[in-house]
Amino acid sequence: MHSTPSHPTVLADVTLPDGRRADVSLRDGLVAAVHERPSPTEAATARAEEADGADGADGRRLYLAGALLLPALVDGHTHLDKTFLGAPWQPHQAGGTIRERVTAELDIRRRLTVPVAERALALVHRMVGHGTGHTRSHVDIDPQSGLAGLHALLEVRERVRELMTVQIVAFPQSGVVTAPGVPALLDAALRDGADLVGGLDPHGFDGDIDGQLDIVFGLAERHGVGVDLHLHDPREVGAAQLRDIAARTAALGLGGRVTVSHAYCLGDIDDATFARTASALAEAGVSILTNGPAGPMPPVLRLREAGVRVFAGSDNIRDAWWPYGTGDMLERATVIGLRSELMTDDELHLAASLVTTEAAAALGLDRYGLRPGDRADLVAVAAGSVAEAVAAHPRRLLVMHAGRVVATDGCPVPGLPTPEPGIERAW
Repeated sequence: MHSTPSHPTVLADVTLPDGRRADVSLRDGLVAAVHERPSPTEAATARAEEADGADGADGRRLYLAGALLLPALVDGHTHLDKTFLGAPWQPHQAGGTIRERVTAELDIRRRLTVPVAERALALVHRMVGHGTGHTRSHVDIDPQSGLAGLHALLEVRERVRELMTVQIVAFPQSGVVTAPGVPALLDAALRDGADLVGGLDPHGFDGDIDGQLDIVFGLAERHGVGVDLHLHDPREVGAAQLRDIAARTAALGLGGRVTVSHAYCLGDIDDATFARTASALAEAGVSILTNGPAGPMPPVLRLREAGVRVFAGSDNIRDAWWPYGTGDMLERATVIGLRSELMTDDELHLAASLVTTEAAAALGLDRYGLRPGDRADLVAVAAGSVAEAVAAHPRRLLVMHAGRVVATDGCPVPGLPTPEPGIERAW
């Protein structure tokens, strides 16, 4: 019990999301077995033995004293290429319209001296320390930067593959129809390794709903990829686009592979329009991503009741769009829970699902969870229950990726140096 092994074989005495205490066996980067703990008396004896250092013949058994064990957190929407982390602090510059803010952002990012890859790595390391094992990052594809940001993130994805998985969305931040050459750039981005194609406010930004969606869904069909669109357009204008997106999703058989991020309009339409729109989204298998923004936001409970998958992401983290963001997905679940007035333990479990199981399903992650055969992408949290973890977003004791320890006490260990002792102590 003097140091944390890099590949433990047993995580002993953890609290599972359903409240049971268990020992979780690991093998070959996977969850091998989950054994419920014995009675309280027997457990006390086991704890005494473990506290005395009885950690197995190979010294690879970690005693976690009832800490909550979750599958690794999932951040369903980031912008790794935009972050200022790793660079000197940048004072925030207020903007008006989205188009004005896009122009201002391009100017700010041109002046940065720290490369995209270095800043993205700084953010990845912070996210890993908070227990995130999977993310979907949008990357700007526009006439100014071309594919430079994509190629930087492809390099980052390869460099961090033993810490976190990264899906990449080719995101037309400067528009699709109104920005010269962007459709060809998106096509090239998908050929070069982007996983999904994005879009941005077909009405509000491009002023051509059919023009933008024809291109985006045409590229998705041609390359066999999913779609993740930013939609900020308000009220019925936004809702009509959601129904259009749902119809196109159903027509192309893309159910489960299309996400609309933000969809503020869902929080600012009448009941009849909401019911019609939510029904269309549910039937087509379109997911909704929220980060719990100020102002109108998708109503999480009502959407779930309608059968729509809702999940969570950070969105911008310390960049030209806003100076906030920590990369902590339990904190993000807290924000969404507060905005959605999720208060009971059951509702806090729901909030947690937005950054775990629901997000994993929306990203199409397989072997995700705590069942035998699932990837050992795990995070041990200093909490006794899921509800407590969301309400307090406490420290992360241990983070694992494919059975390998990648962080302890919130500090990443990307090169696998010997972690600092003490992780086995009772939290």
